[in-house]
Amino acid sequence: MTADLCSRSATDLADSIRRGDLSPIDVVEAHLERIDERNDTINAFLTVCDDRAREQARAAQRSIDDGDPLGPLHGVPVAIKDLYDVAGVRTTYGSRVFEDNVPSEDSIVAERLQAAGAIVIGKTNTPEFGRSGTTDNRLRGPTPTPFDLERTAGGSSGGSAAAVADGLVPLAHGTDAGGSVRIPASFCGVFGLKPSYGRVPIASRPDAFSHHSPTCCAGPITRTAEDAALMLSVLAGPHPRDPFSLPDDGTAYVDAVTDPVTEAIGDLRIGYSPDLGVFPVANEVRAVVDDAVDALEAATDVTTERVDVDYGRSHEEILETMYTGWSAVGHALHNIHVKREHGIDLYEDHRDALSQYSIDTIERGREYPAIDYKLVDVARTDVLDGLQDVFAEYDLLLSPTVGVPAFDKTTDGPRSIDGEPIPSGGWHLTLPFNFTGHPAASVPAGLTDGGLPVGLQIAGRRFRDDTVLAASAAFERIDDRRVRVPLPTI
Repeated sequence: MTADLCSRSATDLADSIRRGDLSPIDVVEAHLERIDERNDTINAFLTVCDDRAREQARAAQRSIDDGDPLGPLHGVPVAIKDLYDVAGVRTTYGSRVFEDNVPSEDSIVAERLQAAGAIVIGKTNTPEFGRSGTTDNRLRGPTPTPFDLERTAGGSSGGSAAAVADGLVPLAHGTDAGGSVRIPASFCGVFGLKPSYGRVPIASRPDAFSHHSPTCCAGPITRTAEDAALMLSVLAGPHPRDPFSLPDDGTAYVDAVTDPVTEAIGDLRIGYSPDLGVFPVANEVRAVVDDAVDALEAATDVTTERVDVDYGRSHEEILETMYTGWSAVGHALHNIHVKREHGIDLYEDHRDALSQYSIDTIERGREYPAIDYKLVDVARTDVLDGLQDVFAEYDLLLSPTVGVPAFDKTTDGPRSIDGEPIPSGGWHLTLPFNFTGHPAASVPAGLTDGGLPVGLQIAGRRFRDDTVLAASAAFERIDDRRVRVPLPTI
């Protein structure tokens, strides 16, 4: 029973609960049991809300018994990345400094998910303050991919991706400022969507504008595009406290993934860039993605065209631009947000509790004059123009999500690919879409010869999240062996 419930999609669980075929109590209990048996191995959760989740499950069952209106996720367990608040549940930000921090209010994400009937079952592991492409911290240690326990789940939403891949939860929330949804989705063989910037509101305080450079997004991590569409339909929509939140344009995301394959992508022009212009990609990754693109073409009347993306910037310049933005924003967030909201100075008062990465980020951010931070937007403009040149001709742009398979969980990434040196952090092809805000997803594309997952990145035109979801669902349907990751046995 437990393995069956933990392998089912969120859409299936929600439908079965609504019909009365399943009880929220049984669904939650099955997932709590799996967490209890697997979390010491997978290290996906920082906090598990056992009692709270059981109480909510009983309340969800009472609502069913009383004939109350049910939300689209009624009784479905969900995990929240431990950067976002859930009232009464600790939020650590992956940091020892906030090990005992318990907020009194819900984040927008938690509020909307629970209003839709979802049951928060726990908070997932993240690197300190979410600022790494791997998931490791001084609270819980590293989170591995379920495909190889010595290799990283990726980051910074690694706990969420590993939890979904290992059947600990059917839906999980992630955040993405440089690939933090898509990188772990690729490494863990699950589906991850970075929506259009502003699609899911973020009410950051005390600086409501802080998530703009680079664009930071919240998005779903699931096992199918259909589940992601369902979760996005709950999370999307404007909010008065987010100056960048997008208005409701009436798009029905769930409808986008239910069209037949030919209707979903048959009339689209699709470009494929094996290196997204400037990024190094390992031969074993390129082989899997090439095969995935060939399979898409063979099963449909779509013809993908090889395209070259020209940013007018080198790989090194793009990375330096991102690091400048990350460091400047990181310094501001750590020293403005934390001082204002928590009354402490991270760098001066809690340096011994911080990771070296956080210390380096703060110190680097302090060195940048304002003009350097503004020059980030000039480089972002070049990247935007390069991508818009592609999207002027194509509806979708395909590429690998990450240039390498999952690597040693105790490192922050490779320093070379196929013998060629690369800069620190130069192994993921997710960055450009955080410069520009385009929607982009990572879809499981297959496994390397060593059995490690590889993601296919599907990016769409600005604000066309529905097209990205439709194409992702179409790919899943035509090549189902790439979709369902075998659920590890208890």
